[in-house]
Amino acid sequence: HHSTFPRNQGKVIGGVIEAVLGSTVGDGRGKVVATTIGTLVGAIAGGSIGKRLDEAARLKTGHTLETVRTGVSSEWVNPVTGTNYAIAPTLTYEPDAGTLCREFTIDAEIGGNTEQVYGTACRQTDGSWKMQS
Repeated sequence: HHSTFPRNQGKVIGGVIEAVLGSTVGDGRGKVVATTIGTLVGAIAGGSIGKRLDEAARLKTGHTLETVRTGVSSEWVNPVTGTNYAIAPTLTYEPDAGTLCREFTIDAEIGGNTEQVYGTACRQTDGSWKMQS
């Protein structure tokens, strides 16, 4: 039962979250995971994909920053736009005690053209990942 997701985000994001969280949701900790998994807040500079990063892509990027090892790429396709994304954390560091930051790249294939943007985000106390300017 997936009542942890706000209804107004609709089926697309719910489906993306289900696909992404799949293995975690069934083991009794599902609710905790679903409510604390990071989303990405703030703007990603550079390129049109940075400007067009939709809510589902922000969620997936935040989840990748939260769960994927440095150097491992996480790929997915937005079912609505058909955009292919590959998100990879490239560096993880602690600028000060208790603050975790990660540099990452996002490759997006839009209509046969591939764009890459670089970003840095730091984990907030609420579990979200905030873009650094």
